Amino acid sequence: MIHLAVNIDHIATLREARGGIEPDPVAAAAIAELAGAVGIVCHLREDRRHVNDRDVRLLRETVKTKLDLEMAATEEIIAIAIDTLPDLVTFVPERREELTTEGGLDVAKNLHYYTEVVAKMHQNDIQVSFFIEPSEEQINAASTTGAEIIELHTGTFANARTQKEQHHELERIRNASKYAASLGLRVTAGHGLHYGNVHHICAIPEMEEISIGHAIISRAAFVGLDTAVRDMIRILQVHSA
Repeated sequence: MIHLAVNIDHIATLREARGGIEPDPVAAAAIAELAGAVGIVCHLREDRRHVNDRDVRLLRETVKTKLDLEMAATEEIIAIAIDTLPDLVTFVPERREELTTEGGLDVAKNLHYYTEVVAKMHQNDIQVSFFIEPSEEQINAASTTGAEIIELHTGTFANARTQKEQHHELERIRNASKYAASLGLRVTAGHGLHYGNVHHICAIPEMEEISIGHAIISRAAFVGLDTAVRDMIRILQVHSA
């Protein structure tokens, strides 16, 4: 059965729009867990545009399932991760001018550095995932570093404008999932997935978990967060391989 991890960044984005204290991403995480999410995801960006250091500390104290800290592999954020001890860190690319993460991390380009970072995380009993494109080169690199998990970038699939393009990207994700599993990597996916397209991804046999944030938080504005999470879990249960 495929599982759902809920990204609560956009709750923090809404809070920061007014610079106040509501809505609280920590409270959102608790609601998502009660609704059936198996993990909570948050991205502590260098510019702290949504989730902040306080959020991460409180999430570590309150999350009962699994806390996945998305992060750039910078010295500052690595130190925070080691101090906070999330269950999992997911290394992602990060550019200050981007609205959201725009693609997978190039692990192969900096293989030696990421291997050292993975070792540092493992020394602190933190599991590691890399957010990467569905390519054998990046999968091989992630495996070489010693990471346990990969999260395949599904943004290109989600943004495909034609059925042919979507089918092509879906095949890339399917093939990448199969290849990664053959190397002993656990396979997850995320970015751009929503209630209308996630069934394609969760039908992939090797897929263990889907990470979704924007679509769930958007739906929650109309139906509430508990219902939005449960609706997504229902789709995953019906369509998972």
